[in-house]
Amino acid sequence: MSDDPIFEPTADAPMPEPTHEETMPEMTANEPMPEPTGAEPMPEMSGAMPMPEMSGAMPMPEPTGAEPVVTVPPVTPRPRRAGKVVAAGVAALAFASAGFTAGRTTNPAPSTPPPPAVASLAQSTAPSSSTAEPAAAAAAAVAPAVVQIDVGSGLGSGVVYDTAGHILTAAHVVSGASSVTVRLADGTSLPGRVLGADTTTDIAVVSIQPPAGLVPATLATGVDLQVGQLAVAIGSPFGLDQTVTSGIVSAVDRSVQGMTVVQTDAAINPGNSGGPLVDAAGQVIGINTSIYSQSGDNAGVGFAVPIDIAAQAAKQLVGGQSVQLARLGVSTTDPNSGQGGALVGQVESGSAAANAGIRVGDLIVKVDGVSITGSSRLQAQILRHAPGDRVGVDIVRNGATSSVVVTLGSATS
Repeated sequence: MSDDPIFEPTADAPMPEPTHEETMPEMTANEPMPEPTGAEPMPEMSGAMPMPEMSGAMPMPEPTGAEPVVTVPPVTPRPRRAGKVVAAGVAALAFASAGFTAGRTTNPAPSTPPPPAVASLAQSTAPSSSTAEPAAAAAAAVAPAVVQIDVGSGLGSGVVYDTAGHILTAAHVVSGASSVTVRLADGTSLPGRVLGADTTTDIAVVSIQPPAGLVPATLATGVDLQVGQLAVAIGSPFGLDQTVTSGIVSAVDRSVQGMTVVQTDAAINPGNSGGPLVDAAGQVIGINTSIYSQSGDNAGVGFAVPIDIAAQAAKQLVGGQSVQLARLGVSTTDPNSGQGGALVGQVESGSAAANAGIRVGDLIVKVDGVSITGSSRLQAQILRHAPGDRVGVDIVRNGATSSVVVTLGSATS
């Protein structure tokens, strides 16, 4: 019963390079400039690919092949609304759109040495957000780790996140590919290997042999985001590498196609997918994945996979595993009146919720002390955990509040 817009990833070829051989026609004194008519279309610019008309059934084609557009039927837009049914697992349902047809490309990895060091918050040397140009400081801090990913049929973005040369990107960027070309910030091109991809989280990991001196980005895992804080997106929109756009975190704990995302108004366009969304200190807070648009153009509503979810998925992919997400095992709606929370409409038999005694009609109001204002917030809190974690859940039943301890289940993403 989802009212989410539909993700429509495509894999179109990159935009052709403009030519430089064309010249303006010579005008003569005896040849007046023709007057334009209302029916005469504007001439196409040299080297530019005209965009076809969009219909409710066709996704907007994307020149780089890397960015899915959340398209909305022109007659009946379908944004997410409060009070709708949320994914039964509150954690692990796949995107509903038939456009998300890319299968998992997770490849079992050979036995690996101990995991490489991942930059932590304590290691960050990023400039303070109090500098005169916070967006510039944020971009400077993370730019050396931002890469362009070429899959042959299109371009996307990514970010190096550890000293072993592992790169976070979006699953739809590398869909169907086992090898890619990675272009570093200094222009160096290196072969990359796709270690795995997960379509539910839209996260993939690419591996390169890191050159000396390559500095990974800092991941802001375990950090609570604030609505209104600075958000900077860096990537290769339309193949223009190292492009920086800035805005704010517009919302947290959004639910799009059963997955929790961060919303931002920083411009995200085709080719930005897989690139980092960073805070004022240049620490990665999300991996850019999609936009919400009726036209196919950036409309100031972009989405990024929260870095906690992305990092959790990446760790499993690097280990050659299928991504396992925490699962509560309920379907919920937002209550129509009274106290806020997530109203349980269904409890799956044998699920973590059932084993903890949660029933249909219970109102979930807190998870580990964090207030639950609706189904999206419940989903986000569950996804912050790993399968097997024990969490406290406060429920209201028949007007009385009680607490239960839930051992979260798991589901293969």
